[in-house]
Amino acid sequence: MPCIQIKTNVEAAKETAERIKAGLGQAIAFLPGKTEEWLMVAIEDHCQMYFGGETGRPIAIAEVKILGDTVDRQGAEKMTGEITRILGDHLGVAPRDLYIKYEALPDWGWNGKNF
Repeated sequence: MPCIQIKTNVEAAKETAERIKAGLGQAIAFLPGKTEEWLMVAIEDHCQMYFGGETGRPIAIAEVKILGDTVDRQGAEKMTGEITRILGDHLGVAPRDLYIKYEALPDWGWNGKNF
C-alpha cells in the first residue's frame, strides 16, 4: 500500500507526469515487499513553494508513505537517489531543492476496510 505524493512549483504536463509515474513505479521496488501494482502516485504541480525563503527555481517535496511499522533504511537510501534523479530529469529540480520524506503507517484503509 505505498503512496508517493509529489508537490512542486513547476508544471508537470501529462507526458511529464506519466514519465514520473513510470519511474516511481520502478523505484518503489527498492522498498522490500512494495510493488507498482499497489502504488498510488499523486502529482501536484504549480504549488506556491519557497525553499530558504526563496522561489523562482524548481522546488519539490516527495512524500513516500507505506503500510508498516518501519521503512527499510537501505531501500529508502536507494529510492532517494532514484527520486532525486527522476525529479531532476523531468522537472529540473536540483538535489539541493528537494526534500523526500518517508513515513511508515501501521493503519491503512482500502476497499472499505483497514489492514
